[in-house]
Amino acid sequence: MIPEQVDVSVLTTGHDVADARLHRLTAVLVAQGLSVEVDGLGSPSSGPPEVRVRAVPRRSLGHRMLRSMLLPWTARGRVLIVLDPDLVLPALVRRWMSRWSGDRRRVVADVHEDYMKTLFDRSWAHGISLVAARLVVAGALRASTRADATVVVDDYLPPHRPRSRLVVRNLPIFDMLPPPSQPEPTPRALYVGDVRRSRGLRTMLSVLEACPEWSLDVVGPVAAADRRWLANWRATSPARDRVRFHGRRPPRDAWQLASGAWVGLCLLDPTPAFVAAMPSKILEYLACGLTVVTTPLPRAAALIVEAGAGAVVADVAAATETLRAWTDRPAQIAVHQAAARAWAYENLSQSDSYREFGRMMARLARTEQS
Repeated sequence: MIPEQVDVSVLTTGHDVADARLHRLTAVLVAQGLSVEVDGLGSPSSGPPEVRVRAVPRRSLGHRMLRSMLLPWTARGRVLIVLDPDLVLPALVRRWMSRWSGDRRRVVADVHEDYMKTLFDRSWAHGISLVAARLVVAGALRASTRADATVVVDDYLPPHRPRSRLVVRNLPIFDMLPPPSQPEPTPRALYVGDVRRSRGLRTMLSVLEACPEWSLDVVGPVAAADRRWLANWRATSPARDRVRFHGRRPPRDAWQLASGAWVGLCLLDPTPAFVAAMPSKILEYLACGLTVVTTPLPRAAALIVEAGAGAVVADVAAATETLRAWTDRPAQIAVHQAAARAWAYENLSQSDSYREFGRMMARLARTEQS
């Protein structure tokens, strides 16, 4: 029995179905009136609402390689949106083979980070593993120029000469976030994202130890390389009762914790990938009306200074001094939060790139099969 076809299949071998960009892009597709399925990792219940979600647990590298070869063949979509480098070539092979079966497929490659630079942020990326990963990334970027469309998250990201290229930044979708709220009486910080040392894990916890008036909610998966260290910290730190780890959550659930928080933390290390990027969590903090504390990454720091919505801190000492100052002068938090709301609604409430993405996917899905 031939399975019923849908307009778009969103495929990933490396991302949990709770991934925020996956949810945003899927929401745009559904709003466009397209039928969508998602196939990824994790629990189906964490996937985007209103679509069919299939998910499996994260397993070995060998299992991932096998899935990358099989997913394009089990997908029902007329358009295959692939989120990982290892899926690009198998999806293109599926498109080529579909010419002979009369059910022509389209392929869209989503390049949502600088894959080469991101390898420097992975503990496993060394020796032969690093060489193999670089070869896969280089091949995927080259192959993605043959996709029907390539979606990139920022202007500077390759590939620069595909058939059709659209920049779709990781801008917040306001319907997925809680409305701005008044800060709670007791100071509370929030972090949403991957939890690892290079993304400020140890820095955040050191700051909390030095600021006993503050508590912290951390939402996101803890990297395997940091779990042993974190387990020891949670067993021994005097601040352990003031830090709550919520694990991975779907974005709508994760951002509910922004209600009542004072600040959003973005204490990323200056890795090659982070220096060039604009962290999407900063834009989401602003859209939630949170004061932002960021390390001096060029684009993040410039934005927070321009918006007047927080502070730029170089290290643990500076972050500690900043939070202590706001504890003594909570009225300053209200000033920053008002500035955050004003900047977000002026600059983020409309996203032409999301609308164009939806229209592009609709055109591809509705192109007559040949």
